[in-house]
Amino acid sequence: MSKNKLKKFAELETFPHVIQPSLEELNNSFKNQGKWNSDFFKNSNPIVLELGCGKGEYTVALAKQFPNKNFIGVDIKGSRIWSGAKQSFDEKLNNVAFLRIRIGMICKCFSKKEIDEVWITFPDPQLKRRRARKRLTHPKFLRKYNVILKENGKIHLKTDSQFLHGFTLGIIAGENHSLEDSTVDLYNSEVRRKHMDIKTFYESKFLKQGMPITYLRFSLNLSLIHI
Repeated sequence: MSKNKLKKFAELETFPHVIQPSLEELNNSFKNQGKWNSDFFKNSNPIVLELGCGKGEYTVALAKQFPNKNFIGVDIKGSRIWSGAKQSFDEKLNNVAFLRIRIGMICKCFSKKEIDEVWITFPDPQLKRRRARKRLTHPKFLRKYNVILKENGKIHLKTDSQFLHGFTLGIIAGENHSLEDSTVDLYNSEVRRKHMDIKTFYESKFLKQGMPITYLRFSLNLSLIHI
């Protein structure tokens, strides 16, 4: 492991808004579960997750645009999280946190109906059929989101992958979820809003290559979701 990575990991340990629970902690009543508003953010504002947040660009930018909401970036890669954690710490953003876990563990970190929205930005589309269950909009994951999302909570998917966009539309239709917005070319679409213009490192690369960005927003059909 490089010295730079080791330095980042060491600095992560000093950031009060970066939570890195051990597997033992997750399996034995994680201390923040159900207490993110009361004990961590110390307010009653809505909580928004960015899953697979990478460097945290979207998490931090959303937090700046919506100071009356709380944002938690979730990713397993500490060296990536460091970027957003460092920026939000230096800029004294008190409505930002980062949670270093595998996304499959989120039900151990949040209580039922604790989350208001979920953003999924530029995830790995997992193109191979045998890896379909790793797609973050696969029903396996939607069942987890359903546990922690409030009723009518929104899920946003922003991606360059036409494949993942289409796959997700198929899941929404097949399970009778509620599709609220959808476009295969966000920046030439009527659904575009200011906060959708936030561009991650990877999105900027895709746009330079002339690739359109897709977006959709939906809420879950609770009667069909079980975990």
